[in-house]
Amino acid sequence: MNNSFIEFFSFNNPNVVFVLLGMIMLSVGASAVGTFAFLRKRSLAGDAIAHSVLPGVCLAFLLFDTRELWILLLGAFTTGWISILFVDFITNKSKIKPDAAIGITLSIFFGIGIVLLTYIQQNGNSGQSGLNNFLLGKAAAMSRSDVITMIIVSSIILITLLLFFKEFMLISFDRSFAVSIGLPVRRLEVVLTTLTVLSVAVGIQAVGVVLIAALLITPPAAARFWTNNLKVMFLVSIVIGVIGGISGAYISFLNNKMPTGPWVVSTTSILVVFSILAAPKKGLIAKWLSRKKYRQKVDDENALKLLYHLEEQSPSEKFFNLDQMVERRYWDQKKLVSILNKLTNKDKVVKDGYLYGLSNKGRKEGKRIVRIHRLWEMYLTQKMNIASDHVHDDAEAIEHIITPEMERRLAALLDYPEKDPHDKEIPWP
Repeated sequence: MNNSFIEFFSFNNPNVVFVLLGMIMLSVGASAVGTFAFLRKRSLAGDAIAHSVLPGVCLAFLLFDTRELWILLLGAFTTGWISILFVDFITNKSKIKPDAAIGITLSIFFGIGIVLLTYIQQNGNSGQSGLNNFLLGKAAAMSRSDVITMIIVSSIILITLLLFFKEFMLISFDRSFAVSIGLPVRRLEVVLTTLTVLSVAVGIQAVGVVLIAALLITPPAAARFWTNNLKVMFLVSIVIGVIGGISGAYISFLNNKMPTGPWVVSTTSILVVFSILAAPKKGLIAKWLSRKKYRQKVDDENALKLLYHLEEQSPSEKFFNLDQMVERRYWDQKKLVSILNKLTNKDKVVKDGYLYGLSNKGRKEGKRIVRIHRLWEMYLTQKMNIASDHVHDDAEAIEHIITPEMERRLAALLDYPEKDPHDKEIPWP
C-alpha cells in the first residue's frame, strides 16, 4: 500500500499524471458550475444534458469519422444545448412540469444515442473502437491532448464564474430582484447553461454520460451542509470535488480492474453521506445533539418550575417529596429523579434525604420560567383575544425559547401586569 501511494503521488508515471490532472480539472469545473445549478434548483437539468450528449457524440463521429475530442465535444455541446431548449419548449408550450419534461427529454435523447451507438458498432468502422466508453467513461484512456482540452474548458468555466460571480449569485437567490435592477438575467442564464453543457461535454470521456451528472450535483449538495455563505460553499464544493477526483483515481490505480469514473462518483457520494451525518450545524448528528440538548433544557426548566409552583402552593415548605411532585405534574419518577440529580449537581436544586428543594440559583430560574409563562398567557388573552382556558399549552411551549430581551419587550408591552388571566401572581425579580 505504501509503495503504491508513493508511486502514485510521485507523478513519475505519465498515465497517472494524465488521469489525475484530468479528474482534478473535471471536478473543479463540474463542482463550480454545479453550485449555481444546485442553488437554482436546476440539478436535474444536468442529468438531462448528460444523457443528451450521447447522440451528439455519435453524430459527430458519423459526420467527421474521427474520435478527436474537440470534434466529439462540439457534437456533445450541440445536442446538450438542444436538450435544454427542448425542456423549455415542453414546459412553456404544455402543462407538463419541468421535472417531467426533463425525464421525457432524457429518455428521448438517450434512446436516440443508444440507437446511433449500436448502429456505429454494427457498421464495422474500425475507428469506433472505444466509443462505447462514453457511456460509463474510461479515464485511463485519456491522452495528453484530452487532458489539455479538459484544462482549457475547465479554466474557461472557472474564470467565467469568477468574473460574473455577483451576477450569478443574484439570479440564483432572487431572480425577480435581478430583473428589477436591470440585469440581463436571460443572457446570464444562457451563460450558466452553456457552462453546464460544457462541463458535461468535457467530462463524458472520463466519467461517462450516466455518471457525469453526479459530479455536478454531489459536491455542492455536500458543501451546502457545511455553510450558508455562497463563497464558502463554492470553495468547499470544489474541494470536495477535487478530493473525490483524487481518491477515485487513486483507488483505480490500486487495482487496474476498477474504473476511475465510477470510483470518483462513489468517493464523492461518500463525502455527501459524511456531510449529511457530520456537518457541525446541519448534519443529522448535530441536529440530534441539538434536539437532545433542548429536551434536557425543557426537562430542567419544567422541574424548576414544578418546585416553584409547589413553593407557591405551600409557602411554609421548602422541600418536597417525589409523590408531591408527581401529583402536581405527571412525570415518570425514575426520569424525575435523574433530572433532579442533574440539577443538584448544577447547584439549582438542594437534596435533603428523599426531599428536594430549590437553591437560590434554582429559585431565580424557576421564577423566570413561571413569569414568562404567565406573561405569555396575558399576551395571548389581551393582544390576541384568545380565551384564557386556551392559552396554557401555548405558554408551555413558548416559555422555553423566549430570550431575556424578548421577555423585557413583552413585559413593557403588557405594562408589567401583576396577575395572569387565571388571577395568579406574576413573580417579578
